[in-house]
Amino acid sequence: MITASLVKELRDMTSAGMMDCKKALTENNGDIEASAKWLREKGISKAAKKAGRDAKEGLIYATLDDSAQSGVLAEINCETDFVAKNESFQAFVADLVGTAASAGVNDLAAALALPKGEGTLETFVQSKVIELGENLQFRRMARFEVSGNGAIASYIHLGGKVGVLVEVGCDKADTTSGDGFKNLVKDLTLHIAATAPAGLSAEDIPAELVEAESDVFRKQLANEGKPAEMIEKIIPGKLKKFYSEQCLLQQGFVKDPDTSIAALLEASGKELGDTLTIRRFVRFGVGE
Repeated sequence: MITASLVKELRDMTSAGMMDCKKALTENNGDIEASAKWLREKGISKAAKKAGRDAKEGLIYATLDDSAQSGVLAEINCETDFVAKNESFQAFVADLVGTAASAGVNDLAAALALPKGEGTLETFVQSKVIELGENLQFRRMARFEVSGNGAIASYIHLGGKVGVLVEVGCDKADTTSGDGFKNLVKDLTLHIAATAPAGLSAEDIPAELVEAESDVFRKQLANEGKPAEMIEKIIPGKLKKFYSEQCLLQQGFVKDPDTSIAALLEASGKELGDTLTIRRFVRFGVGE
């Protein structure tokens, strides 16, 4: 049975019209994920990136060491935005992530097993659940440590709804102390927060994501009446645009869309007399 609440949920995910959502759900036997994909294939969905979103609240939090040589980005979830804005919860998050960062652990399982008070970090979370009366979850974390010369930078956006951690490398140790380098790194974190790239370069985009996009393109073109032999010739061009939108190095810089991030790094490197590279990055959005 296609209920009104199910239709509303699909509409919130895709921004498609109510009747289109109802039709999609009917065509896909109430499967909301299949319905969202169906809307994309029909060209109806206006917000494809929202399709995988869930309803969890919480905070993204980052901490760096004083020398910017290591940093941690983490997501801690709660049930309501009211708790996410609570000072007690925010202090708890800072304590939680600070403990993981100080210990130098690289993954969530190791972090949860760390000693904390009379128990572990995991029991520390459980005790806060009792105090706040909401289910809390230390959902994920990433830890970067500089390899060679370079720096780690972070950025938290929208009061903790989005966070970025990035490692930018260089050849000369003294490059990182200059304002030009620091300003570039700040711009890069802001760009990543705004554009949510799926990977650094085409090689980093998961094959299943590329194939899923290709499948969507095929069905869109078929719906337009394009013959099969022509569709396969059009797909590479569609994917080229897809990569330019999803790969960080190919994206147009948000402050100057005509300049790619790769070109920005090259130009900035020349100004600083060095070679600059983005070695890795991670972007967390609450509930994504």
